[in-house]
Amino acid sequence: MKRFKHITYKIHLPCTVLDGAHQWRKRVAQFFILALTVVGCTDFVDVDPPKNNLVSETVFDNASTVESALSNLYFGMREEGIVSGTTGVTPVLGIYGDELDYYGFSADLIQLYQNDVPAANGITTNWWRQAYHLIYGANDIIRGVGESEALTISEKNRFIGQALFIRAYLHSQLVFAFGNIPYITSTNYLENGKVSRTPASEVYQNVITDLTESATALDGNDFTSTERVYADRDVAKALLARMYQYIEDWEMAESLASDLITSYGLEDDLDKVFVKASPETIWQLKADTEFPLNTLEGEQLIIKSIPGQSYALTDDFLMAFETNDLRRVYWVGSMSDLDNTIKLFFAQKYKADINESESLEYSILFRLAEQYLIRAEARAHLGNIAGSQSDLNVIRNRAGLPKSTANTKDELLDAILQERRIELFTEQGLRWFDLKRTGLANQTMSLMKSNWQATDVLMPIPESELEANPNLKPQNDGY
Repeated sequence: MKRFKHITYKIHLPCTVLDGAHQWRKRVAQFFILALTVVGCTDFVDVDPPKNNLVSETVFDNASTVESALSNLYFGMREEGIVSGTTGVTPVLGIYGDELDYYGFSADLIQLYQNDVPAANGITTNWWRQAYHLIYGANDIIRGVGESEALTISEKNRFIGQALFIRAYLHSQLVFAFGNIPYITSTNYLENGKVSRTPASEVYQNVITDLTESATALDGNDFTSTERVYADRDVAKALLARMYQYIEDWEMAESLASDLITSYGLEDDLDKVFVKASPETIWQLKADTEFPLNTLEGEQLIIKSIPGQSYALTDDFLMAFETNDLRRVYWVGSMSDLDNTIKLFFAQKYKADINESESLEYSILFRLAEQYLIRAEARAHLGNIAGSQSDLNVIRNRAGLPKSTANTKDELLDAILQERRIELFTEQGLRWFDLKRTGLANQTMSLMKSNWQATDVLMPIPESELEANPNLKPQNDGY
């Protein structure tokens, strides 16, 4: 199977957080050997690690091999775990929440769709393992680059800044899904194998600390790709704004969102918001240049035939659109069976087929519209009614809708939450996290899912992880 033209490697998932150390070290050693001999190789390569473990340390004295190590982290986020890929948060939290219906036959996905998730669910277990595997890799880059005597200060800042962001971002995804989790900053696999879970409130603060350091390290570091596929200072700010929104620090949320709104512009044409050159994209994961060429999100969500579909938008979501909303026209597609007896609607933000002859779309993780809505919410909480209305109406007007009639704090907060539902649907589980952070998950989901229980706001800690490390106990309530 072909992959994109960076050096890529076969991934062996660790059984526990502890095992991530061995696997990452093996792959770092591979980077050093293969970067010197097969740069541009497009197939998976699996090479036994050298006997001398010092080879992996040499990687951190060479900017090109550190870049390869970072590329592998981006690849892992795109392909294999909680962030993206075929079982990333977009489709999975879409069916777990109120956005998507599921029609497939995967036992793991059926459990998630029916809110009947055992602690041994394969998808949530993979989320945990793969995220900590990549976190270990980020920590090893932070450690190795920091100790390097060959790299320049600028190179060190560039590499450490990106690795800090990746560590923060993955922890943010884990805490949103699982609640209390370990916050891993060490490469000491013996210590990591015995860690306890950190309260979610502390995880949020640790994420903010890492992001603040990341933004500082990346400030003025002129390496940003025109394709916006690497974490830079603005990407760190985008996640910081989201984190401050989640902990309700509205002054900081407004300030950071304002910085980004000043630096970026919305794409006026709704049909082009999700193309790879969209001006409102802050960060995206680059598509494979050989297969699938475009996004796995598009591959998963676009219905090509009935029967044969996996996901479709729920009736409840479709009813949430206002009349004449252009997002209904440009971002929702439909498909009927041959007899025209069944018609289903699907998310069509990504439009390019995986069999296109070129990459037209990348998987977007942060875009400017979210920042407008973060600032609108922050301003409503801060009593800036006019400013909140202005930000909300920027998004509404682009969708062909009139200005909102909301003119009090509570009315605006309701209107903003509704706007987020429509603007950000099937994007990185943001709808599900909105329901959780606003305390509306139980009220909303109990009307939609017969198996719903209030404890379902958190996923179970994987059973295999609790068995390997009893310090992770107790299990989340309800499991």
